[in-house]
Amino acid sequence: MALLDVSGVTLRYKTSSAVVTATERVSFTVDRSDRFVLLGPSGCGKSTLLKAVGGYMSPSEGRMTINNREIRDPGADRMMIFQEFDQLLPWKSVLANVMFPLLTARKLSRKDAEARARSYIEKVGLTRVVDAYPHTLSGGMKQRVAIARGMAMEPDILLMDEPFAALDALTRRTCQDELLQLWSETKFTVLFVTHSIAEAIRIGNRILLLSPHPGRVKAEVVDVDKVSNEDGSAGRLEKEIHDLLFAGEATAH
Repeated sequence: MALLDVSGVTLRYKTSSAVVTATERVSFTVDRSDRFVLLGPSGCGKSTLLKAVGGYMSPSEGRMTINNREIRDPGADRMMIFQEFDQLLPWKSVLANVMFPLLTARKLSRKDAEARARSYIEKVGLTRVVDAYPHTLSGGMKQRVAIARGMAMEPDILLMDEPFAALDALTRRTCQDELLQLWSETKFTVLFVTHSIAEAIRIGNRILLLSPHPGRVKAEVVDVDKVSNEDGSAGRLEKEIHDLLFAGEATAH
């Protein structure tokens, strides 16, 4: 049984002047330990889908389940990480930021919450700044704190909405490396949104390609983690994905 099942989901929301259809009849499944990427151009509904999986909006059509339970509202089994750097509480230290949701959810005692928080802060390589405050951290460090905070909750799935998009190229590559290293240690499940084909190939083992607005499934690419730069297969896949996204309608890969 898939961890996450999205079946025939259409998402609509109201603006001041119209009802916008963000996605139309989108279906996919995410298995445990997947690094599943939603890839498509801006405006194709990727972030809206992620918000729906997070329980922040309901489908107009279709159904979404996690562990075979219908998603109706947010829950500790899904933790979301955004691209904005201001998602940390500025008046709390790194340690206190990571502890905060653990204490709020009353999952652990203060002592156990601190121990778990310190463990995940170590995993993202920030032990030396455990007592620092967000305004003293670089953008990349803030994102690593946000990742530690999300993972410390030990959710069933981590939802990442273009978490590295606002970083410079070198920091972005470093954060991608660190995320993959962390995944190799813990095999957590991640649903990752990006509009970068190169990042999708680097992060994902499966990639769902979405059409321009409204987002519809164009293809799913599997076994992505078997390609490499060394033999040129990553470059060939990048071109193939580009063609699937922008060269007319396509079916599954």
